[in-house]
Amino acid sequence: MAEKENKQPEKKQEKKTATEAKPSKKPETFDSSETLVRIFGYDIPGSKNLYVGLTRIKGVSWAISNAVLLKLAYNRAKKISDLSKEEIAKIEGTLRNMPVPDFMKNRRSDEETGQTKHLLTTDLDMQRDMDIKKMKKIRSYRGVRHSLKLPVRGQRTRSHFRSKGRVAVTVQKKTEAKK
Repeated sequence: MAEKENKQPEKKQEKKTATEAKPSKKPETFDSSETLVRIFGYDIPGSKNLYVGLTRIKGVSWAISNAVLLKLAYNRAKKISDLSKEEIAKIEGTLRNMPVPDFMKNRRSDEETGQTKHLLTTDLDMQRDMDIKKMKKIRSYRGVRHSLKLPVRGQRTRSHFRSKGRVAVTVQKKTEAKK
């Protein structure tokens, strides 16, 4: 009996040492000594390579980033922090005059001008807001859905979208009259 009692505490001690040996996961934090490069008003960490770093700019997808780097003949693995001011200016100029076919651009056959263009940064946000306002004004189906804060693209509404911007609708029970 005494031997069994001695074995139990040993097992508990082994478990404690096993949990102490596990490394704890720390959340990824921003290193304050890391350099930031500003392209089109976006701060891009210097540790990122060009291919990944350019996608941080709103309106630049992976395909657009790749096309720009191929056009400029830059190495995709080159770090953002290694860029000179002239190279940054070349990248910004190339992004302004997009060297991609029309099917890759994000504003094909604009309703007002009929031109195909590629919008970046705040221009993209403003144009999107203008399109939504126009849909609301002409009372299209999508505009009505936007104004009611309901899903626009055919999602089901039975279990979701109930409390988005409004108080949730609930069934209220009638109270019994006291006698």
